[in-house]
Amino acid sequence: MLRVNKLTDYAVVVLCDLVRGERLRSAADLAASSGVPLPTVSKILKQLARAEILQSARGVNGGYGFARLPETISMAQIIESLEGPIAVTGCVEDSGACCSLTDQCPMSGHWNAVNVAIRRSLHEVRLIDMLPEARFMDHDDLIKGIAARHAPAMQAS
Repeated sequence: MLRVNKLTDYAVVVLCDLVRGERLRSAADLAASSGVPLPTVSKILKQLARAEILQSARGVNGGYGFARLPETISMAQIIESLEGPIAVTGCVEDSGACCSLTDQCPMSGHWNAVNVAIRRSLHEVRLIDMLPEARFMDHDDLIKGIAARHAPAMQAS
């Protein structure tokens, strides 16, 4: 079964909560509003900032905000920032996790087509598509509302 790890699942919860906000948010604030434990939120925020999905600002009015517009962030980028390269088997895309049968494996190279299809699909799904309101709101209205809320925080950096 292909499955994202729990940390990635929590990251999507935290990011969706951050999208709904109107300002930079602290780890404690995001933990309280998302229900994800504070140590986990802190770890997620640091990894997402390292991947340049989020940015952080210090000080009294500091916190975490988006480094770029949320509608440009794909699920593939989120998954890769927390779990590393997307690969369905260890020998796909030179991950370095090959088995002893690699040289004579009849499947060698064939999993790449599956891997490419999964990666492409994950790049097509955006963070904002994961918002519950994305199911019933006009896509353009959703993007405009998010951009209006997050533009000031992004410009402050």
